[in-house]
Amino acid sequence: MPRIFDNIDQDLLSALRATMQVSHRSDFCVGYLNLRGWQSIDDLIDGWDPAAGRICRVLVGMQRPPHEEIRELYKAAANDGLIDNAAAIRLKTQFAAHLREQITMGIPSGKDEAGLRRLAKQLRAGKVVVKLFLPYPLHAKLYLLFRDDVNNPITGFVGSSNLTLQGLSRQGELNVDVLEHHATERLAKWFDDRWGERWALDVSADLAQIIETSWAREEPIPPHHIYLNIAYHLSTEARAGLSQFRLPGRFENELFEFQKSAVKIAARHLHRRGGVMIGDVVGLGKTMMATALARMFEDDLGYETLIICPKNLEPMWERYRTEYGLRGMVLSISQVTRKLPDLKRYRLVLIDESHNLRNREGRRYKAIADYIRSCDAKVILLTATPYNKTKTDLSSQLRLFIDEKANIGIRPERHMRKHAISEAEFERKHQCKVNSILAIEKSEEFDDWRELIRLYMVRRTRSFIIQHYTEADKHGRRYIAVNDGEKRYFPVRKPSSLTFPVNDADPADRYARLYSAAVVDQINALHVPRYGLATISIRLPKSASAAERKFIDNLGRAGKRLMGFCRTKPAISFCHLSRRHPSPPRIPCQSWL
Repeated sequence: MPRIFDNIDQDLLSALRATMQVSHRSDFCVGYLNLRGWQSIDDLIDGWDPAAGRICRVLVGMQRPPHEEIRELYKAAANDGLIDNAAAIRLKTQFAAHLREQITMGIPSGKDEAGLRRLAKQLRAGKVVVKLFLPYPLHAKLYLLFRDDVNNPITGFVGSSNLTLQGLSRQGELNVDVLEHHATERLAKWFDDRWGERWALDVSADLAQIIETSWAREEPIPPHHIYLNIAYHLSTEARAGLSQFRLPGRFENELFEFQKSAVKIAARHLHRRGGVMIGDVVGLGKTMMATALARMFEDDLGYETLIICPKNLEPMWERYRTEYGLRGMVLSISQVTRKLPDLKRYRLVLIDESHNLRNREGRRYKAIADYIRSCDAKVILLTATPYNKTKTDLSSQLRLFIDEKANIGIRPERHMRKHAISEAEFERKHQCKVNSILAIEKSEEFDDWRELIRLYMVRRTRSFIIQHYTEADKHGRRYIAVNDGEKRYFPVRKPSSLTFPVNDADPADRYARLYSAAVVDQINALHVPRYGLATISIRLPKSASAAERKFIDNLGRAGKRLMGFCRTKPAISFCHLSRRHPSPPRIPCQSWL
């Protein structure tokens, strides 16, 4: 009477290990091979001698990525029984890629590393031989153990368990042992027939090489190679943008190289994530880059562009729209609450000076956000100052096109590590998905915010452009060469001091009077409630609404900063002029700034 192994009352792994301990070789036919799962039995194979035929043969029947191409190939092979060499090599390569991906999943541990290294040595020594069965899908799960025993030379286990830790001991399965001589001999012959098929390909060397070139390798990797690998992966998006997108001909001639690369990288973000923020510092041509980006999407996807900007920038954007042939309209941000609800559908929305949209409770912000959602529009944000006061200034702008519950592909890793909190604990505490923009907003760690910025923003500084996109002439001055051969030089910024006398004894000297002790004392004595909101004690009635309480809390955050600004504003310009004067004013400039 065969025994039943269901991993509930009796697990297969215990019986398999007990049988392997008294066996000298084994044949396994499985549908799925888990490299880490091999650790559950690999120690019993280490002592086997391949020269004496004491080996473990593993035939993998269904191990293949779920690509439609492979399914079609299997279907064709089932009809005529033929597979050509090219198809076999392609399947073998895909199998190797799948195993390589399998190794990279999960968090590496010392146990996994040691287990993978043992498997690589066993494969190289011939103690383990792995073949990939290609002629047709093979669902069989068969474990045959051979030993020197007259009464029971072969023990078989047949059922549903794959060669994984879950299949052998954890998840519910159904297997039986086979001990009857005739049955085990027929199973052994069945295995030999499959093993000897022409298109049962030996992948032992490939598997060993995958392990030996993975993180489980024994040879240490030079730090420089690690650095290059990190740089390669971090630059994936930039490289993809540079290779996949092309600028319209006119912009190829008019843009500098650093502007062209920015537009192509921004195009990748915009196409993949629905929005991008161009945050280059002032003077690097964000307007021109945004125009080129909008024109790319108009030409390629047939979009029309709605440009939202401050009122004083309307004439400039109308000029750009006309000159570069953008299809769409320019709308002042002061008009959005009135015009957006009834405006036609624009699939591309360009927002200049987007840092003005930091307050998610504002009417203009809500009007623009509602319009973008209703049109399912892609968004281009332009700003040289992504955030001013808090990091949520940045996320507020990104929320114009990112749903707060959407999976953005990153988590607040540094925050979770700092507070030793798991994913489940984080979600329970903050009531939001750990991979959402809401989760990032819970973090105070700059590294978490850098990850967010990396996904959605293109930002370069003046020093970055000078370092990577300029050449030096014989005098050491940096320049950018344009198509016509002209050299465009970066101006060298040299601070200079403008000094002038200040005569404290002269009653007609206006600067001496401005910084006299009497004036300074009067300014310091000012107590203007309007500019010291945090000093005011406000008692709210119990009936106050949540919005009213939030409003008062926000007032309190101002502290005395506005008071200090009010005192120093008239003198700031003078401070810059007199900073290096031999007789500094009585109030040091640092206290004003």
